Amino acid sequence: MHHPTRAAIAARHLRTDRWWLAPAVTAGGLLAFIVYSTWRAFSNADYYAAPYVSPFYSPCLADNCAPMRNGPNWEILGSWWGLSPALLILIFPLGFRLTCYYYRKAYYRGFWASPPACAVAEPHRKYSGETRFPLIMQNIHRYFFYAAVPVAGILTYDTVLTFRDEHYAWGHMGLGSLIFLVNIALIWAYTLSCHSCRHIIGGRLRHFSKHPVRYRLWGWVGRLNARHMLLAWASLISVAACDFYVYLVASGAFDDPRFF
Repeated sequence: MHHPTRAAIAARHLRTDRWWLAPAVTAGGLLAFIVYSTWRAFSNADYYAAPYVSPFYSPCLADNCAPMRNGPNWEILGSWWGLSPALLILIFPLGFRLTCYYYRKAYYRGFWASPPACAVAEPHRKYSGETRFPLIMQNIHRYFFYAAVPVAGILTYDTVLTFRDEHYAWGHMGLGSLIFLVNIALIWAYTLSCHSCRHIIGGRLRHFSKHPVRYRLWGWVGRLNARHMLLAWASLISVAACDFYVYLVASGAFDDPRFF
């Protein structure tokens, strides 16, 4: 029923452009990553080729990982874990992205059509927002941010280790080193552009003038935040590309070109 002061428009929308294209492309891109990452996470193979370790498998929290010299072998859970060790660590970056403000918009529109686009009516009759389970769990995004920061730190350590050769000697660089550098730069940019990060740095302050350092950091994070969508996609593609490169080298399908 329409409000008496509003026009009664029977059509779902009056848009004449291809409004469906953006959510369709978004859904396709997310689905492609889901299929690829699921395959790689459960494969439990071809994730380490010295000195490269896949970001999907780092750090290793069980003792069924490939031995990585000076790498992220922590073996905290011991031998009782018999599944792929990637499943133990991916929950943190996955939770961070699933609860991310941009990704919520992306998969709400792409998969649930809630709403499919601006000025287009959604097919659902009721709207409860994020007040019921499971969507109420979106409110723990800040805590996933706290977990994502140390994960990014570990991946930074992995990137430093790529400046070794296959015999673990320092002072070397391959094509994989560049790929890892680009990936970790994008991961940090995406992580720090998070809305929760921006609030943690500059939120709950009454006077920016009394906190010049936090104000400067808040402004820097705010500029990153303006590109949050771009960084979300760029880092998603880069982490998949990084893993795929390690897969190619570890499986013997490709030899890592060494620059020096």
